[in-house]
Amino acid sequence: MRKRRVFMITFMLMLCVFATTALGVDLEVAKANAAKFGIWTLLPPLIAIILAFVTKNVVISLFIGVFSGTFLLELNEGNIFNALFHGFLNIISQILGSLADPWNAGIILQCMTIGGLIALITKMGGAKAVAEALSKKAKTPVSTQIITWLLGILVFFDDYANSLIVGPIMRPVSDRMKISREKLSFIIDATAAPIAGIAVISTWVGYELSLIKDGYDSIGQQVNAYSIFLESIPYRFYNILILVFIAFTAIFLREFGPMLKAERRARITGKLLSDTAKPMVSSETTDIEPKDGIVLRVRNAVVPILVLIVGAFAGFYYNGYNAIIAGDDKELIALLLDSPVSFRAIQETFGASDASVVLFQAALLASIVAIIMGVIQKIFTLGEAIETWINGMKSLIITGVILLLAWSLSSVIKELGTSHFLVAMLSDSIPAFVLPSVIFILASIISFATGTSYGTMGILMPLTIPLAFSINPDHAYMVTAVSSVLTGAIFGDHCSPISDTTILSSMGAASDHIDHVNTQLYYAIVVAAVVIFAGYIPVGFGAPIALVLPIDIILIALLVRFVGKPVETEEMLQETVSKQRA
Repeated sequence: MRKRRVFMITFMLMLCVFATTALGVDLEVAKANAAKFGIWTLLPPLIAIILAFVTKNVVISLFIGVFSGTFLLELNEGNIFNALFHGFLNIISQILGSLADPWNAGIILQCMTIGGLIALITKMGGAKAVAEALSKKAKTPVSTQIITWLLGILVFFDDYANSLIVGPIMRPVSDRMKISREKLSFIIDATAAPIAGIAVISTWVGYELSLIKDGYDSIGQQVNAYSIFLESIPYRFYNILILVFIAFTAIFLREFGPMLKAERRARITGKLLSDTAKPMVSSETTDIEPKDGIVLRVRNAVVPILVLIVGAFAGFYYNGYNAIIAGDDKELIALLLDSPVSFRAIQETFGASDASVVLFQAALLASIVAIIMGVIQKIFTLGEAIETWINGMKSLIITGVILLLAWSLSSVIKELGTSHFLVAMLSDSIPAFVLPSVIFILASIISFATGTSYGTMGILMPLTIPLAFSINPDHAYMVTAVSSVLTGAIFGDHCSPISDTTILSSMGAASDHIDHVNTQLYYAIVVAAVVIFAGYIPVGFGAPIALVLPIDIILIALLVRFVGKPVETEEMLQETVSKQRA
């Protein structure tokens, strides 16, 4: 299996080397392709998603999805053989374009570097020490899940960092409590983008604010985009309710759907993964053990992780500060010069920073600190430390391949104009009260099909604000429409098997990717149903948010309590005891 993986990775890299240029995506070209291909623009994402579920092989599914898209782009005058040949060559350009993008390259380097960091922490005994320390607090499956949830909320500043930090820290504790890897990956995934999307300071804020500002500018209104963002938070139903949902499933210890089966399997049989599972992390990481005879110290994990987090915060500010100072926005430049440490200044610098580069830099710094700590404590030599770090990076090469293919598919979908086709098909003749729900559903579909929440927000926000203003210019109604774009994009991205955050969550929890998607999909859809029928529709009719949101939270609690079934029933516990006695 490993030989096949190495061959596939080498093959992909060779394609990148021999490629020439990447294709740019022009807006007019995308619109023209949407009109030309119509419903066929849905083919690539549908093929990739369906094959991923059927074959359980994400790499092959994504590759075929990309190929189907490039085939369509090259299909001129019905010449199928020409389309097959040039479509294959186009795949090379798409992969190279994805790898050449500085943001994407930064994400891959960040993932691999954090993988190396986690390997160092594990080798130094830090991860085991933290697991033992947390196990004193996390003595039950309930407390373990709540602590994992709280850690996910605390790493609020970036969804990628969340996925890559929380999983490796909590996985040993979660395994000891016989919590399935599917449930662990769900908690990680559902506290990554949802919390980053509504955090008042995060790597998401700047992008969201720019979309809000541009949207209001298009209708001739000058607004405080940050104020609109803050007002939209109570209306971000999915972000809030999925976080609440996690807490209730942990407190009540009840599950339903495939997650119930996974949790019962883990509790009763001790199998953390299904029999057919292929965990996203290789044995090069999961099999690393602390050196024999070393003293387990919590600081061997806490110090490098703190360096990573503090370095990320400092890097966000420094990188964003330089970007703003080098820009043309005189108001923001004056703000940074006059009040460099004010709340708004920090928020603006975080939003303007390049998160992919900053997190890579912070992870590299944390790795250097971990190496120095290990060498000083004589846990390993410098050569052994570097070897351990490289082995940790190697374990995430397959994740890099998957991310490259996912980004390539997203690029093909953009060029085909898939999102423009969906918008044109679904946005006609919308009644005022149902507009927020329709926008939420449309954002979900686009985000699920494309695997990107950022791209979905960028597509829909410029259309939503003018549309909402033309239907009902009331301020609260406009804020609701804005929130439906932002939270709908996160819901679709959360469900999508081709989303990078979904992939990273599977990797952080060392879970089978398709098993993770299958189990969390039921939960996400249930929460989304509450969002639509008990959230956006009542608000669309004018119901106050102060009444709607508490009722929704109560509904989530009732659903978990009365639809969910106990993970550990008395009969199962008795059966386990009987087996142990036998």
